[in-house]
Amino acid sequence: MYKQCFFVVALFVTCHVFGQDSIPSFVKDSVNNYVDRALQQWNIPGVAVCVVKNGKVVLMKGYGVKEMGVADKVDENTLFMIGSNSKAFTGTAMALLAEEEKLSLDDRVTKWLPNFKLENKLAGEQAIIRDLLCHRLGFETFQGDFTFYATNLSRQQVMETLGRIKATHNFRTTWGYTNAAFCIAGEIIPKATGKTWEAYVREKIFAPLEMKNTLALSVEMHKATNAAKAHTIEEGQLLKIPYDNIDNIAAAGSISSSVTDMSHWVMMQLDKGKYNGKQVIPANALAQTWLPHSILGNGGAMFNKGHFSLYGLGWFLEEYCGRKIVSHTGGVTGFVTSVTLVPEEKLGVIVLTNTDQNTFYEALKWEIIDAYLGNKYRNYSAVYHNYYKGQEKQQQEEINTWKDSVALKLPQPLPLKAYTGTYNNPVYGTMQVVEEAGELRMKFEHHLDTYAILQSMGKNRFFARFTDPLLGKAVFPFTVTAGKVTGVTVKVADFIEYNPYEFKKIK
Repeated sequence: MYKQCFFVVALFVTCHVFGQDSIPSFVKDSVNNYVDRALQQWNIPGVAVCVVKNGKVVLMKGYGVKEMGVADKVDENTLFMIGSNSKAFTGTAMALLAEEEKLSLDDRVTKWLPNFKLENKLAGEQAIIRDLLCHRLGFETFQGDFTFYATNLSRQQVMETLGRIKATHNFRTTWGYTNAAFCIAGEIIPKATGKTWEAYVREKIFAPLEMKNTLALSVEMHKATNAAKAHTIEEGQLLKIPYDNIDNIAAAGSISSSVTDMSHWVMMQLDKGKYNGKQVIPANALAQTWLPHSILGNGGAMFNKGHFSLYGLGWFLEEYCGRKIVSHTGGVTGFVTSVTLVPEEKLGVIVLTNTDQNTFYEALKWEIIDAYLGNKYRNYSAVYHNYYKGQEKQQQEEINTWKDSVALKLPQPLPLKAYTGTYNNPVYGTMQVVEEAGELRMKFEHHLDTYAILQSMGKNRFFARFTDPLLGKAVFPFTVTAGKVTGVTVKVADFIEYNPYEFKKIK
């Protein structure tokens, strides 16, 4: 499936490979300055980096601090929430169960979870375990995540709710990143083993890989003694924010780990399932997770050649400069991270950061990969940062326009009381608009610790600002029919979900 090195001469010109034990000068001499500069440029409190090459750690280091304003430095054992990098653990766990003949990856989901249903009845009946792990159920990327992410729904309720969502695409026709599908895959594990997803990955993956400090559940971060705090940036200001509890979709993204522990995971991946000479994961099982299942597109790269973008079972797969790249990223409240493998070079790169508002975690990994492939230095961090600043400026200008409308104190055609009441969305459930302290507030059934503050913009529109900054800011238009409020459109930040929600007023 991947374009290999058939133009040998050209490849030696554009992609010189360093010797088995050679360390490129960028990694040996420049990384420290590069990262230190990025901490300031991107306003990131802390970063942890690891490079594995030929089964050995070439670089492992923490930079900056665990918490803004506190002189507690990040080290190689500091825990970061790794978000969707958890998906590769879930995919590996399912492949391991298949290798142990406790299930088949081609089993229908309903064999293990008889109550599993999709709005597309035939798709629900035909879906197999692989479909859950490669994002090909037909949903739009992030579809439903506002309902699922950091809410009070149980794992069973997540499965039931997903079954009520009308998928944007037809079954198995279009790749769409579906966090809830991994939650459902995780719920098959208790049926096959009698153990929860978290118990199984601790026993079968964390323990044999000596990932001694790694946590399976987000709730465990509160008690961790060496853990990075979560941060975000809101309107240019760095803020410390609480950890989110996402254990209802744990198999999709709840793991927290350090570069020390993740180096063991990467070594195993690059040595066909072996760690310290012991076969932890059968090579055949590992191969299943790297097998292309879904097509994302033609691929491409910012500067160098890349062809094909695919997805396996918890891994993104692409070709870059004649090499297979196996990778994933992870973004949860307060953290973004990346794990990247270049199997043919026996190279692995781990970058962990404790803000959710940077793409440095991707810039650094490409810088390191390019260094090992002999590609030209590009300063990806500066390129990415320029793009980020442009996007940030555009978003802030839009927010300022909304704030200007609020400042005009334009009257609404109806009294505030007319907008209050109970609203319902068939997927999400209920939401209430209440009048408190002279303003309207929107309170959601499944988001108990946050609400949206509504400020009038006139014409039945309100500027909505969530108390959880990750959910973002937007304009919520209310629908009025025959002088009565009948509904409202709710939109959260794209980081959570792209799709808007239509709520109908029921009383």
